[in-house]
Amino acid sequence: MSDVLDLACELIRRRSVTPDDAGCQALLAERLQRVGFRIEHLRHGEVDNLWAVHGDGGPTLAFLGHTDVVPSGPEAAWRSPPFTPTLEDGRLYGRGAADMKGSVAAMAVALGRFVAARPQHAGRVALLLTSDEEGPTNLDGVRKVAEGFRARGERIDWCVVGEPSAKERLGDLIRVGRRGSLSGTLVVRGVQGHVAYPEKALNPIHAFAPALAELAAERWDEGNADFPPTSFQVSNLNAGTGANNVIPGELVALVNFRYCTASRAGDLRARTEAILARHGLDYALDWNLSGEPFLTPPGGRLRETVVAVCRALCGTEPEQSTGGGTSDGRFIAPLGTEVVELGPVNASIHKVDECVDVAELERLPALYEAICERMLAV
Repeated sequence: MSDVLDLACELIRRRSVTPDDAGCQALLAERLQRVGFRIEHLRHGEVDNLWAVHGDGGPTLAFLGHTDVVPSGPEAAWRSPPFTPTLEDGRLYGRGAADMKGSVAAMAVALGRFVAARPQHAGRVALLLTSDEEGPTNLDGVRKVAEGFRARGERIDWCVVGEPSAKERLGDLIRVGRRGSLSGTLVVRGVQGHVAYPEKALNPIHAFAPALAELAAERWDEGNADFPPTSFQVSNLNAGTGANNVIPGELVALVNFRYCTASRAGDLRARTEAILARHGLDYALDWNLSGEPFLTPPGGRLRETVVAVCRALCGTEPEQSTGGGTSDGRFIAPLGTEVVELGPVNASIHKVDECVDVAELERLPALYEAICERMLAV
């Protein structure tokens, strides 16, 4: 069994459902410390974060990953227990195999190989891990670590995120940016009453319907060369008492913007509230900004290097995408960091029977090591 496959299996065996790291970072820290990395454990609340650094001075290339996984769902639905790594038909099955214990293992192996081959490399190479990427708030993970880095002047020049980015095979897609995510919890207040006497009540569903139609039809922006237009979606709409003869007293709607660099979160909030006010609604709206959009522009050294590595080692011309959801790269980019995401195929992530192709997993350390060599070799 190869080093990366063995390490990935060891990580999968640890039931590290958010925010429990379950010993993954201790295992990785011990491994990296043996080859000369300086280890810093940054625990916030119930969340474990690890910062491992090799080298001094000069620019910093960091690899970013997470050791937590989503719940497995019904274990009986899996072909094998989700926290028992299983090799079958050239694939490694287990929760986190693709998202993203496979990448984390590949990063650790690549970093060990790189510093062993080039102990006097230029600049610094680092690994940043958290156990709070898959959770609903991400308050004590990379978000908190980035705040601390900013306060103490810890600089990251380039960051490779190991999120599963590929569509069909390793290296066919990299992510060079991500859209921002702005969510809102909207409460529209009405007056409860009997459905036979609507004149004595105010139905918040009826009141909200015209405003919702306008929100859904609104063209928030036109996008740009790097991003599609901003989208608005209602993910949940709830009202009613459970009785068909009662007009409800309030409506609760969960809304979300996935927005590009052509818009600002403040403008989206203001425009939404203006529409609601124009329809005369009695409402309260609680906003949550989980991440601003970011982009590593064409010509950036890291972006060009990752493209070149994919060409050389995968024989592909990678699609350079800003699609998908969010990643922890959104907390690192505001530090002035070039961020690119490169990882395995994402077809099985968060699903029953999550898996990664073993041959591609065993090639992944070479990609990460090649990035190190091209960015930091002397």
